[in-house]
Amino acid sequence: MGSKQAPRAWYSRIDKYFMDRGFRKSLSEPTLYIKSQGNDTLIVSLYVDDLIYTGNNEKMIQVFKEDMMKTFEMSDLGLMHFFLGIEINQEKEGIFICQRKYTETLLKKFKMESCKTVTTPLVTGEKYQKEDGSQKVDGSMYRSLIGSLLYLTATRPDIMFGTCLLSRFMQSPSQVHYAAAKRILRYLRGTKDFGIWYKSTNDAKLVGYTDSDWAGSVDDMKSTSGYTFSLGSGIFSWASKKQATVAQSSTEAEYIAAAATSNQAIWLRRILEDIGEKQEEPTTIYCDNKSAIAITKNPVQHSRTKHIDIKYHSLREATTRGEIELKYCSTERATSGYIY
Repeated sequence: MGSKQAPRAWYSRIDKYFMDRGFRKSLSEPTLYIKSQGNDTLIVSLYVDDLIYTGNNEKMIQVFKEDMMKTFEMSDLGLMHFFLGIEINQEKEGIFICQRKYTETLLKKFKMESCKTVTTPLVTGEKYQKEDGSQKVDGSMYRSLIGSLLYLTATRPDIMFGTCLLSRFMQSPSQVHYAAAKRILRYLRGTKDFGIWYKSTNDAKLVGYTDSDWAGSVDDMKSTSGYTFSLGSGIFSWASKKQATVAQSSTEAEYIAAAATSNQAIWLRRILEDIGEKQEEPTTIYCDNKSAIAITKNPVQHSRTKHIDIKYHSLREATTRGEIELKYCSTERATSGYIY
């Protein structure tokens, strides 16, 4: 019988192994280990008892692999093609990730493999609320569907907003909520080959997009923030989350969203520095609200900003330190429009 302390014991052991062999642990991500020898770098990512490793020196990688196999009982699965339900296609020009097989399995599970397809995950402009007057449905089935869709967001940022929105109703779902969730399945059937393409590039510049609706939640009038980040190619970090407070204007909602995006950007900058891709210039974050950008540059607008929670003004500080630069971008150009 396994012990509740087994994962901790394993982590302590593998952590000591890495430290003894000259690796350094990322302060921002404790499961990320880096070893540098001159211009050569080896990066290892730990997920429970699975390891993913990469580097720019084949000999360095081979020595690491042989030492790991001598020290631990492990299997070498070779070049990564499949990991945690994610399909990885590695080519000379870049890497493509998707979850096609998982999508097909999900469609079969809910008997939607032959359904009619739609072009958007949700009906544009549709609002959802806890008590919509429709009949309640089986909560366990609904939660199973939403959980599966959330797993798909690992490679499908285009369904992030819709899935996170519908996850708010898992406690007491209605027919309206279930129909909306099944619409996402209809969208997935027509786009099951979709994924993210990361092309080979020397332009490793971190760029972010931030966006927000305003009072989008019918139940409590709170807004939803969203962001995406890219590093010279396809996006690799994204999120959609309801804001903790009620925004009194669209500008405030966008400002709160930009603050959350700034926090993520700072964390990503630290990880990139750990792996040898330090960002020498401020990270550009594109925003489609000029008033929100003005607040970061002009702290004198007291009457408009005095009620905003102090923690969100970390955005100003990050801008002053030269870590973040907020720039205007029209809504049509903002890729985060997928997930706000």
